[in-house]
Amino acid sequence: MVPREGPDSVQCLCPSLASLQAKDALRRKHKRKSRQHQRFMARKALLQEQGLLNMSPEPRSSPLPTPSGALPGPEGTSGGTQRPRNESGGASWSRKPTPRESAGPWPSKCVAIDCEMVGTGPRGRVSELARCSVVSYHGDVLYDKYVRPEMPIVDYRTRWSGITRQHMRKAIPFQVAQKEILKLLKGKVVVGHALHNDFQALKYVHPRSQTRDTTYVPSLLQQPGLHTRTRVSLKDLALQLLHKKIQVGQHGHSSVEDATTAMELYRLVEAQWEQRQAGSLPPRPEDRDPDSSTDVEQYMEDQYWPEDLAQGTCGGTGEPQDRR
Repeated sequence: MVPREGPDSVQCLCPSLASLQAKDALRRKHKRKSRQHQRFMARKALLQEQGLLNMSPEPRSSPLPTPSGALPGPEGTSGGTQRPRNESGGASWSRKPTPRESAGPWPSKCVAIDCEMVGTGPRGRVSELARCSVVSYHGDVLYDKYVRPEMPIVDYRTRWSGITRQHMRKAIPFQVAQKEILKLLKGKVVVGHALHNDFQALKYVHPRSQTRDTTYVPSLLQQPGLHTRTRVSLKDLALQLLHKKIQVGQHGHSSVEDATTAMELYRLVEAQWEQRQAGSLPPRPEDRDPDSSTDVEQYMEDQYWPEDLAQGTCGGTGEPQDRR
């Protein structure tokens, strides 16, 4: 006669079952990240086959940065210890250990930013910061907070910004946010779309040599000998180059989504961008100055003013044109 299992024997199986469930959840998470990476690499390979990313030798043939384009610093010595990229996606690694494919900035020194603004001042035509998001090279959110403008809000611009009166209940003062954000940006290569708008809202000047504005991605993808001055919106670039739909909801833009998309676009053309950057003329003296968060007077010049404010086309609604 086989003895029946008592409650104790059933209970002893629970820890092992919980462990299996945790391992299964972790395996699914790694598999999901692996699929995302495979889609990204497949799109990049397609652009290379079409000749849009053939400005330099295939970066995938060697995961190490070329000596001629290598930048001074710790990346010159530690790059050789990186694990080669697994194109098949068979390993359950997340996208963080992915080796660099160019001689660009070290991933830890590269962030993407996006800001959402509201309208203050007469008729709400002055743009002030109301939300700021910063993501890492791998898309991890480093900062995402709502910010209380220095002047009373006249127009929330919810259609574009996604900001409402309720968001301001948990917002932090601008001075506090500015200090926190600039600490993250200092010494980093900053990626974004139409970055001059974001820096203006932050009342900040970042070294030009350390900015990567994705409005210039179309010019990087042009065939040699062709030139374009057309600046495509972030939404269109994401759809055409990443097969990704953004800014599709009725609740305004997401600064986290926009910053992550800008970083994905940068990574798509990173090798070409950094080689062009390395081969360009030395930075001008003003580009070598340290970061400045107090040089606000520069933004009183017309070139830094929003187009709707400079042209006076805003009317009584205070609704700006969609900059993306």
